[in-house]
Amino acid sequence: MEWLPTLWFIVIAILWCGYLFLEGFDLGVGMLIGLGKSTEKRKRLLLNTIGPVWDGNEVWPLTAGGATFAAFPHWYASLFSALYIPLTIVLIALIFRAVAIEYRGKAITALTRKAWDLALGLGSLIAAFGVGAMLASTTLGLPLNENGDRIGGAFAWLTWHAVLGGVAVVAFCWIHALAFLRLKTDGPVREEAGKLVGRWLPVAALPMLLWALWVLANNNSTFAWVCLALSVVALIVAGVMGRSGKEGKSFIALGVMLLAAVAAIFVAAYPVVLPSTLDSAFDLTVDNASSTPYTLKLMSIVAAFGVPLVLAYQAWSYWVFRKRLREEHIPETHHVTSIVK
Repeated sequence: MEWLPTLWFIVIAILWCGYLFLEGFDLGVGMLIGLGKSTEKRKRLLLNTIGPVWDGNEVWPLTAGGATFAAFPHWYASLFSALYIPLTIVLIALIFRAVAIEYRGKAITALTRKAWDLALGLGSLIAAFGVGAMLASTTLGLPLNENGDRIGGAFAWLTWHAVLGGVAVVAFCWIHALAFLRLKTDGPVREEAGKLVGRWLPVAALPMLLWALWVLANNNSTFAWVCLALSVVALIVAGVMGRSGKEGKSFIALGVMLLAAVAAIFVAAYPVVLPSTLDSAFDLTVDNASSTPYTLKLMSIVAAFGVPLVLAYQAWSYWVFRKRLREEHIPETHHVTSIVK
């Protein structure tokens, strides 16, 4: 069963791909609602586009974290202890974001509604940046000693490659949200999103490609270069399809761009799961960071049954809520008087 650690490295990479693809657009929509300038009805329209799916999308990072804990406990221990502060900030941001989604519609005054919008926007932005910074640190390194412990202060993780990863995920979430709104809405919102995608798509995708290039420069891999080339081709296809009005194909191509870029990053990093910037001898790999073969075998059996069920359920949810929305579908704001005295 020597191949099981590699299998679970691939599974964890796929889970992060799923998170960035699915949660990417609803984090971007959250940023557009909270940090953009729109009418109240338009904000409610945007919120309704992600309303049925946003909480399901947040299961992906939990699953990825749980899989890392079970399959690679040494990777999990070093990564989460080194990134304790940013991960706590991300968790707080996700809490504020979730509460804002549920409570903004219950706000009585415009001021409180604006406060919830700000919590939604900043929560989405900080969560996206934090996840990107964490993944960049995972693939480009942290100052770890021979025991896997972080060397340096509380902000030793805040490096240039962590900033690049954070910016890459934020930029992708923003452009991915606009591409999603082209599919999910109709009318002025759809038209405005289309204009922004056509204008900013290459710029928004550039940080992700630079991140992949940085990893490949440190870890040369022919297959990783093929994945990166596929990512660039998919980006070009997304732009061409978008300009020709083929929004579905453009959205899929943008997703392929993301998946290929992330695949290039993880393929180039393999077999290292967490490199040390102090000495390559301190790197954590799929072999020295993995659980016992029995644990990995049991996890594989459970995943073989559980993962298809989760994917089928989530696909069904997206199919049920596939219709486009317009501002006319959103009722006027009204207050509900409680009958409880």
